[in-house]
Amino acid sequence: MATSAAAPAVKPTQADQQPRDPLFTDTVRVIERFESLVYGLAVTHTPSRVDADDVYQNVFLTYHRKQPACHDEEHIKAWLIRTTLNCARQVTASPWRSRLVPLEGDPAAATPDRFEFRTEQQQDILAALNKLSDIYRTVLHLFYFEDMPVRQIADLLDIDPATVKMRLSRGRGMMRQQLQGDHFNE
Repeated sequence: MATSAAAPAVKPTQADQQPRDPLFTDTVRVIERFESLVYGLAVTHTPSRVDADDVYQNVFLTYHRKQPACHDEEHIKAWLIRTTLNCARQVTASPWRSRLVPLEGDPAAATPDRFEFRTEQQQDILAALNKLSDIYRTVLHLFYFEDMPVRQIADLLDIDPATVKMRLSRGRGMMRQQLQGDHFNE
């Protein structure tokens, strides 16, 4: 009696034959398209990797639960940016944060799992960016890291384009002042 080496055919179950939930499919598509945008904003607006991960998850969970009525990808992008900024603000303003006390004398020990980049220059840029207030950090991130034009940033943040230009100029000046003398000599 000869035995066959071929595996027995598996009959697909009824669940395998049903189409996927369109809400699930839409959420997966949005995550794949905008994950770097959301995580990048979370990184620049939170003090640790753990906090950025929480913001990232909360944003996409909120998107999946609410399924906002968005007309196009630009509207989805604007919704995600606004939600990311709000979630990051909630995380950093949490009353729990004021109760964090380092076990040792180092204040940096109270914020575990800080971001580490490959070069010291990148580390210095992130540190300087994190020292800026949110209004400057947000416009700098959107302009330089997300390649958004001034007009689009203004529409997204519901401010005048001249205000965006002013914040970019002042933010650049503050960054230049903080980074001068280290790796960036002018």
